[in-house]
Amino acid sequence: MFFNSINFAIFLPIVYALYWLLSKKGLGIQNVLLLVSSYFFYACWDWRFLFLLVFSTLLDYITGIKIETSKNQKHKIFWFWLSISVNLGFLGVFKYYNFFANSFADFSSQFGFHVSPFTLKLILPVGISFYTFHGLSYIIDIYKNRIEAEKNFIEYSVFVSFFPLLVAGPIERATHLLPQIKTSRAFNYEKTVDGLRQILWGLFKKVLIADLCAENVNIIFNNYNDYSGSTLVLGAILFAFQIYGDFSGYSDIALGTARLFGIELLKNFSFPYFSRDIAEFWRRWHISLSSWFRDYIYIPLGGSKGGTWSKIRNTLIIFLISGFWHGANWTFIIWGLLNALFIIPSIIFNTNRNNLGIVAQGKNFPTLRELLSITITFSLTTFAWIFFRADNLKIAIEYIARIGRSSVLKSPYFPGIGLIIPTLILLFFFLIVEWIGRENKYAIEKIGFKWPRTYRLSFYSFLCLAIWLFQGNEQEFIYFQF
Repeated sequence: MFFNSINFAIFLPIVYALYWLLSKKGLGIQNVLLLVSSYFFYACWDWRFLFLLVFSTLLDYITGIKIETSKNQKHKIFWFWLSISVNLGFLGVFKYYNFFANSFADFSSQFGFHVSPFTLKLILPVGISFYTFHGLSYIIDIYKNRIEAEKNFIEYSVFVSFFPLLVAGPIERATHLLPQIKTSRAFNYEKTVDGLRQILWGLFKKVLIADLCAENVNIIFNNYNDYSGSTLVLGAILFAFQIYGDFSGYSDIALGTARLFGIELLKNFSFPYFSRDIAEFWRRWHISLSSWFRDYIYIPLGGSKGGTWSKIRNTLIIFLISGFWHGANWTFIIWGLLNALFIIPSIIFNTNRNNLGIVAQGKNFPTLRELLSITITFSLTTFAWIFFRADNLKIAIEYIARIGRSSVLKSPYFPGIGLIIPTLILLFFFLIVEWIGRENKYAIEKIGFKWPRTYRLSFYSFLCLAIWLFQGNEQEFIYFQF
C-alpha cells in the first residue's frame, strides 16, 4: 500500500475517524487500533512477512525484559547478544546472503578456483532494515541502562510497527516515541491541519518531483551508451532531485500522518541541498539514520575524542557501514566510501562543524561564497549518487567515463527531451518554495500565513490540482528496497 495510492487514501481516513471516535474509550483501545491498522498496512505488501515482524517484536520485547530483570551479568549479556544476533541474522540472510555468496565465488575465481555459489531465492521483506534498527536501539538502550524495558506488549508493538514509519522510517528511538504512545492524546485541530499540510507537500515532492524526474532518469541511465556527456550530467542531476523528492517526500507524508494521530516523529530531512559542505549535508540528510550510526557505532568507537587519524578511521567505518546498510551491492559501498572521502578534509582541517546554522538565515539570498559552497557540495553529492543509481560498478564507471568526453559541451538530448520542460519548471518552483521555507520544519509549514485567505487556499488548491493532474501509475518509493 503506497502512500500515493488510492488504497491509502481510503485506509487513512477510516483509521483516523475510528481512532478519534474511540478516544473516549481510553488510550489502550486507541493503541490496539493503531497496532491492528499497522499490521493490516504491512500485510498489504506481503502477509507472509507479517510473521517475521511479529517474531522480531516478540524477541525484543522478551529479551528487553530479561536483560532488565536478570541479576547475573552473564545472563544479561546472553539475552543481549541473543537479540542482537537473531536480528542481524535475519537481516543478513534476507538482505546480504546472496551478496556474500556471489562475492566469495568471484573472489575465488581470481585464484583459479571455480565455485558455484548456493544462493537463496528470497524476497526482501519491506522495511526490515528500519524495524530491525528500531529493535536494536531499544535493546542497546536497555543494556546500557538508558531506559527501562517496556512491560506493555501492545505499546511496545506500536513503537516497532507504527504504520507511518514502518517501511521507510524515520528510524525512531524508544526514548522519543514510546512516551508518546504511553500518553493520552487529545484531538488538536491545529496539529491536524499542520499534518495535512505536510502530507500535501510530501505528495507534491513524490508525484511531481520524484516520479517525473524518474521517467527521464530511467531513460538516460538505461541507455547511457547512446547519449552525450551533457545528457548524462543532466541524468545525474535529475536523479539527485528524484531521490530527494522521493525519500524526503515519504518522510513528510509519514510525519504528517503521525501528527494526525497526535504523535510527533523524528525529523528526517532539513533541506540538505542547501548545505555548504558535506558534513552539513549529512547533518541534514536521512537524519534519523545518521544519528543512529553516530550514537550506536561512531561514539562507541571513540567518536571525535581521539586524534585525527582515529576520527578518520571512525568516519570511514561509519560511511562504509552506511553504504552497506543501503543495499547488498558494491555500488552502495563505493557511494559510502566517496562520501567519507569528501568529508575527511574537513576533519583534518577541523572545519566539519563550521556550518551549523541555516544558510542565509533571515536573508532573501545567499552570498556569492555561500552559493559557490552550495554548488560544490551539490556537485559532489550528485557525483556520488551516480554509484547509488547504477546497477553495478561497471555501469557507474562507464557512465562517469562518458561524462568526461568532449560531448559534455554539447546540448543535452535524448528522445522525448522536449517533454522535460514541465519537469524543469516544476523543479524551479520547488527550489524556490524550499528556499523560502528553509527555516521551518518543512517548506510550506508557514508559507502563506500572512496572505489573504483566498490566496492561501488557491496555493493549496494549485498543489492538489497539480498532484491530481500528474498522478500516473503508482511508483514504489526508492527506500522501500532497503
